[in-house]
Amino acid sequence: MNDPLLIPVRMLNEFVYCPRLGYLMWVQGEFAPSVDTVDGRIKHSRVDKGKGALPEKPEEEETIHARSVALSSETLGITAKLDLVEGEGDQVNPVDYKRGKRPHVPGGVWAPERVQLCAQGLLLREQGYKCDEGIIYFVASRERVPVRFDADLIDQTLNAIRDFQALSQTGNIPPPLEDSPKCPRCALVGICLPDEVGFLAHPRFEPRPIIPCSEKGLPLYVQSQRAYVRKDGERMIIEVEKEKVAEARFGETSQVVLFGNAALTTPALHECLRREIPVTWMSYGGWFIGHTIGTGHRNVENRIHQYRASFDEGTCLALARTWIAAKIANCRTLLRRNWKEKDSGVERAPDELLIGLKSDINHALRASSLEMLLGIEGAAANRYFQSFSSLLIAPEDEELPFHFDGRNRRPPKDPVNALLSFAYAMLTREWTITLAAVGLDPYRGFFHQPRFGRPALALDMMEPFRPLLADSTVLTAINNREIRPADFIHAAGSCNLTDSGRKRFIAAFERRMEQDVTHPIFKYRISYRRLLEVQGRLLTRFLSGEIPHYPNFVTR
Repeated sequence: MNDPLLIPVRMLNEFVYCPRLGYLMWVQGEFAPSVDTVDGRIKHSRVDKGKGALPEKPEEEETIHARSVALSSETLGITAKLDLVEGEGDQVNPVDYKRGKRPHVPGGVWAPERVQLCAQGLLLREQGYKCDEGIIYFVASRERVPVRFDADLIDQTLNAIRDFQALSQTGNIPPPLEDSPKCPRCALVGICLPDEVGFLAHPRFEPRPIIPCSEKGLPLYVQSQRAYVRKDGERMIIEVEKEKVAEARFGETSQVVLFGNAALTTPALHECLRREIPVTWMSYGGWFIGHTIGTGHRNVENRIHQYRASFDEGTCLALARTWIAAKIANCRTLLRRNWKEKDSGVERAPDELLIGLKSDINHALRASSLEMLLGIEGAAANRYFQSFSSLLIAPEDEELPFHFDGRNRRPPKDPVNALLSFAYAMLTREWTITLAAVGLDPYRGFFHQPRFGRPALALDMMEPFRPLLADSTVLTAINNREIRPADFIHAAGSCNLTDSGRKRFIAAFERRMEQDVTHPIFKYRISYRRLLEVQGRLLTRFLSGEIPHYPNFVTR
């Protein structure tokens, strides 16, 4: 028998403020820290330390002053941890701490806070206490504002509890607010995507550029085979043969990437898991092996929608068509922008090539099966890579530093293919981490079929971004002379980067990921790394039925 599902009273506050926000936070388990939430946690630090308990039968004049009191009621269907309960005998008042200043509104308190406080009062009444009003204490202005629990407020509170309980059972997320001033300051705006969802579902207005640049840090790459990463307070110390070579603060690290035999201590790994910092494991040669995360994303609804859609042939084909068409379109754009054929002096891609790729796009959009689409993708890739060498720039009066005859892999046999394979492995890692972070299963795809150890959905989602992030990084590294022939090792018919060459290529890849780009649909500027998260969340909105189609990123 399942335990009754009790709504946390603080989530009731979020629901009254915005039903979609309450649903995201409680039902789907979404959360994103912000300046406001961190500051609020600091302001609550005093009351949160307490483990107060109320007397079962208080004396008539007994003074009650209990902090952090946990109460719940199956009858009401709510649970709460009250910041402070004060009073005498059986007459008590809940005191709720708020970080800001008293708002200049009738009653001095916003409606969500009034409902939250009233719910706490109802819990106290269930315990046999008399509770006719509560107090909101505003920390910033140091003001206590009383809130009377009249019949209207009690009815509003009980209705909010019933409505939230009913909504949680439907499995249908409420629609986003339209053009609301609440959205820009909301901590979950980058998860909710209110303007983006509203624009794609009902294109009546242009989305506001309200997505915050919430990059919480930079990746830490550790590739020395004798490296040892340990925890020292708030820092990770990287040692090689017991000598410190570098350090990084946990709070400034977005992910840890370990190559080959580089080691991470258990305390350091535990701290990464606690802070939700993914740890990625790569082979010495740069192949993506896997990644370690904490307990995983709690939004099971996203995965339910994903699994259900993945068994629908029509949905799989519709998504696959657009991914491959977008990939070919971005390949075509890369050729148009970067064509440079030294022998002929022509700086414009041949019309025949561009027309052929345009035809491939049209064929991809009309493919009647995944097998047909796979053939179209292969033909387009062959056409694209046959011309890839024309994008490489040779120094003046010199030959090209690298020779490229076409794509080969497992293992790559020449420097350009070695760079491409490593870039694709890096991009696969980025997408695997991103998809896991937004609540999707990276291993259950729609175009790429499930195979042991293969992140199929990550491979699906990266298709349009191969030319934009991986191929363009390879071109930049070669054409800017960041990578030279001496940066490669040739052995047994294979080719791989040296440690110093890999370090410089990783730097080039990270610069590309941090580069800002204008979104062709929403028109705001956003980094490529943040763009991957937005696209992953838009896929969840499509799979849940909130938007009619998944919008691919196609540059011009």
